[in-house]
Amino acid sequence: MKIYKIASGAVIEHKNQHLLKKVDDWDAFLNRTNLHKVLLDELNGLHVSDDENLLDILEIPMGTQEIWASGVTYMRSKEARMEESKDAGGGTFYDRVYDADRPELFFKATAQRAVPHGGTVRIRKDSGWDVPEPELTLLISSQGTIEGYTIGNDMSSRSIEGENPLYLPQAKTYEGCAALGPCIYVPKGPIDSNAMISLEIIRNGSAIFSGEVSINTMKRKHQDLVDYLFRECNFPQGCFLMTGTGIIPPDAFTLQVGDETRITIEHIGTLVNLVGS
Repeated sequence: MKIYKIASGAVIEHKNQHLLKKVDDWDAFLNRTNLHKVLLDELNGLHVSDDENLLDILEIPMGTQEIWASGVTYMRSKEARMEESKDAGGGTFYDRVYDADRPELFFKATAQRAVPHGGTVRIRKDSGWDVPEPELTLLISSQGTIEGYTIGNDMSSRSIEGENPLYLPQAKTYEGCAALGPCIYVPKGPIDSNAMISLEIIRNGSAIFSGEVSINTMKRKHQDLVDYLFRECNFPQGCFLMTGTGIIPPDAFTLQVGDETRITIEHIGTLVNLVGS
């Protein structure tokens, strides 16, 4: 089952049908435990739409929830962070985080600073080395339960983070620093651990980078990340948590204005964004 957010409410995709549901409060709509069962119970009586253009324009599938993120959860991420920070003397920090019990967790964005499928993510004007980071993103209820999954684009300034690890908030959090979408996947149980995440970057109509990784190569368990996040934080409306990236372009690569990012996660779909300044 999938939830799409459109201007007139929600579209619930179930068994190849698109059902329309009025939603007045997206915080309350998403922040429910046993969300899969709750949605199934609400399907009766919903109008089935045959509008082929229904999902052409999507909004970001969230209310006022915060977006948080996890770092160094894949080996590729550890290697890239160590490489970019070695000249600043911070390379070993990431090695220690990868092997530590406590994960790296940080605040990423509010809804204001995030964009939907089809929206424009940004690269900072004071950065010369920038990449998208494709990440499986968890929808978590206020009770700390994982209720759904979406695709996240954790835009990152490698030049700023590499200059000094203490600059992480500036490298990660700014206007247009994140994208979520195109939908929220709400399965009956956990997402398939063998699901693949893929990234493709298009420039002038041609693919200039592509990569893929399986979710099961992630070192941390999803619930462990959630448990650490909820240790000393309350989320009255629930929250979203990006779970880290295992795909990072080579060091010589940087995004340019006009590039297009395409992030696909099996069972969820494809999140497409244009890169702006």
